[in-house]
Amino acid sequence: MITIRKADERGKTALGWLDSRHSFSFGDYYDPAHMGFRTLRVINDDRVAPGGGFPTHGHRDMEIITYVLDGALEHRDSLGNGSVIRPGEAQRMSAGTGIEHSEMNHSRAEPVRFLQIWILPERRGLPPGYEQRAVPGEERRGKLALIAAPPGGGGAVRLHQDAKVYASVLEPGKRVTHALPPGRHAWVQVARGGIALNDQPLGEGDGAAVSDEQALEITSPRGGELLLFDLA
Repeated sequence: MITIRKADERGKTALGWLDSRHSFSFGDYYDPAHMGFRTLRVINDDRVAPGGGFPTHGHRDMEIITYVLDGALEHRDSLGNGSVIRPGEAQRMSAGTGIEHSEMNHSRAEPVRFLQIWILPERRGLPPGYEQRAVPGEERRGKLALIAAPPGGGGAVRLHQDAKVYASVLEPGKRVTHALPPGRHAWVQVARGGIALNDQPLGEGDGAAVSDEQALEITSPRGGELLLFDLA
């Protein structure tokens, strides 16, 4: 079963420096029918104007993944980490018992666009942590590159949850497949372009919840970029 969440049905936050779309309830946007999917709690598609960003604020008990699509995002946190996240990199921050951080557009001239993802942790009260790794373009082009996973996920950032996150960039006419063992579920989020998921068309910003499917076949007639979440 595939249930599609259309891009124009998402919640919206529009500020002077921020244009954000929420696949699930977040902040002032509340929709009891869209509170997340399995352990996937948040997918925000954020566009931040030059010089703008999220000033220092706190989180607890959440696995937070940032995936930059365009531009560069500057990160600082209360653990002493400071970095710039660019396209082709995955960042994971475990909020755990508490962490404060800021995420700012690194540029004074160009906007930044990124997906921020929240996944519920396996348990509350974990130590806070931070990790950032590059995902080379050749690993994502025409393939499903594992970017976040439980321990043992190779070069992926570590998740404290039974969930795996894959990224893929598909050229026109290319295809990737992903098997779903019994009891597993998936969410597919189209970051840009368009795809067909088991022959169902999805456009930029669309998402799809998947249950009771043995396999996913993803094609892209005109090219696209996507994230795939494999969830318990």
